[in-house]
Amino acid sequence: MSYAETETASQPACWRRAAALAGGPGAAALPVAGERVAVVGCGTSFYMAQAYAGLREGSGQGESDAFAASEFPFGRGYDRVVALTRSGTTTEVLELLNRLRGTTPTVAVTADPRTPVRAAADALVVLDFADERSVVQTRFATTALTLLRAHLGLHSDAVVADAEAALAEPLPDELLRSTQFSFLGRGWTVGLAHEAALKMKEASLSWTESYPAMEYRHGPISISTTGTTTWMFGEAPEGLPEQVRATGAQWVNGSLDPLADLVRVQRLALARAAARGLDPDLPRHLSRSVVLDGA
Repeated sequence: MSYAETETASQPACWRRAAALAGGPGAAALPVAGERVAVVGCGTSFYMAQAYAGLREGSGQGESDAFAASEFPFGRGYDRVVALTRSGTTTEVLELLNRLRGTTPTVAVTADPRTPVRAAADALVVLDFADERSVVQTRFATTALTLLRAHLGLHSDAVVADAEAALAEPLPDELLRSTQFSFLGRGWTVGLAHEAALKMKEASLSWTESYPAMEYRHGPISISTTGTTTWMFGEAPEGLPEQVRATGAQWVNGSLDPLADLVRVQRLALARAAARGLDPDLPRHLSRSVVLDGA
């Protein structure tokens, strides 16, 4: 098995540990209700930041924005900035945290506290049990989001049970044969849709796109046809499944918790990689962390 396969399969256990950590002193530096918060990351971590920001603000716990670390608006004021960084070495994240030092409280959620993020952030939340050897992120991203979700009081044992189901259920053959995937979300699941598309690109070089679900009618649906797949995270807008099916495309609307449904996409990405003879641990042109020369 590849590292990515082993790490994908370990997610239910990681989620249980993260949920337990969320209520203890190890997560004390995370935002409290009422704070105005920005969440930052790069790549997968940026999409998890989008999901967390949507969950937090959607549940009435405070204004929450998400940014790619390189696009942070320094002219805005925040009570706290949360950085998601698996490696703790990503250049854009470290530069942002160092620039905010002494002006805005920062906390980094990381898998490796021995890296430069220790000195850059004011506080750390460490998920070393969810660290990964594969370049392609799976369990760290979902474990970080589980931690944040549990800290908001929005996690339950049913989510873990759904993840176990996502790992056990067979993947339909039509998904393995699909020529193109469009992933859709609403609210917090837009970030999950973006991450699903990224995972399929990284691991299996699949042609994927991702959108807020209500935007799909505004042009992107033109790509839907026989042999393509449109995958919805969470509840679909009224009438959209029927419109997509009318194009001949396959419509997927999971019955699992949306985060558990992301596990299904991870499995699909790995299965398609295997079918194409690709190594998901070493995706083309990618490294585990982006460290820029001269930074």
